[in-house]
Amino acid sequence: MQQVYNTQWKNDRNTAVALGYFDGIHIGHQFLIGQTKQYAAENNLSPAVFTFTKNVKLGHKGKDILSAGQKVEIMENMGIELFYSPDFIEFAGFTPEEFVEDILVESMGAKAVFCGENFFFGKNRSGNVTVLKKLCAEKGVEVFIVPTVELDGITVSSSEIRKALEEGNIPLANRMLGRPYAIDFRVVHGKKLGRKMGTPTINQIYPDSMCTPKEGVYITATVVEGRRYPSATGYGDRPTVNGTYQSCETTIADFDGDLYEEKVRVEFYEYLFPTQKFENISQLSDMIHRALEKSGEYMNSNNLKQDI
Repeated sequence: MQQVYNTQWKNDRNTAVALGYFDGIHIGHQFLIGQTKQYAAENNLSPAVFTFTKNVKLGHKGKDILSAGQKVEIMENMGIELFYSPDFIEFAGFTPEEFVEDILVESMGAKAVFCGENFFFGKNRSGNVTVLKKLCAEKGVEVFIVPTVELDGITVSSSEIRKALEEGNIPLANRMLGRPYAIDFRVVHGKKLGRKMGTPTINQIYPDSMCTPKEGVYITATVVEGRRYPSATGYGDRPTVNGTYQSCETTIADFDGDLYEEKVRVEFYEYLFPTQKFENISQLSDMIHRALEKSGEYMNSNNLKQDI
């Protein structure tokens, strides 16, 4: 998959382009991208995605569900050939006309574009799907408006996924995502108290730009070198050890290795119980072992493959 982060780049292929920020790449996004891929295959075009890199806070966008690396990996696995993601600041001042002419037509080589019903573009979000259809028709570019996807009467959206995560409703978030909610942050050094308890942990810190789940303990699975291990993850400020900041601490069953500075994927499956302050480290250790047992049981009962 070719990755482009510069609006001055010129494509030498004709494309069908899926438009959107695609935070989460949930089942609604997947449907839209699937429609784009199908059209591209039927019309001898390259399937492409226009998204953007968000290095500033945007009032109409919530915190990110996916890291930049996850976004690229998922798009590549979906068969996207061109991942076009300039910094938002680079094109934020473009009028709708400039966006269509300079980015879609001149830079990306778009012959067809696909977007959701609530797609806005151009300076101050001045363009909508009606404007997009008009401007693209003038350039000979077809526009396809893809309907939203519903799940149990809920319109699937990044906002609904954030809400589910904040409530600890991981199964609902995972169904809307079409895969397990996961983080892939770099492992940092902690106090190493877990190792002293016989339950060594990996410590990961959420960037300020990322949305966070409800504080508490979760059934998770941790992926290391293509192998999925049962694990238990606590997200919060670690009250038992007088923590001063929120961190994500994961204990991995039957694993012994050094993962410091590695980017490690931790998949979330079930919320177990809220964060609590124990009277001593021994009680904390007992809780971790109980959570690990539940994690192993969950993996077995749900036939989660160890080798992936």
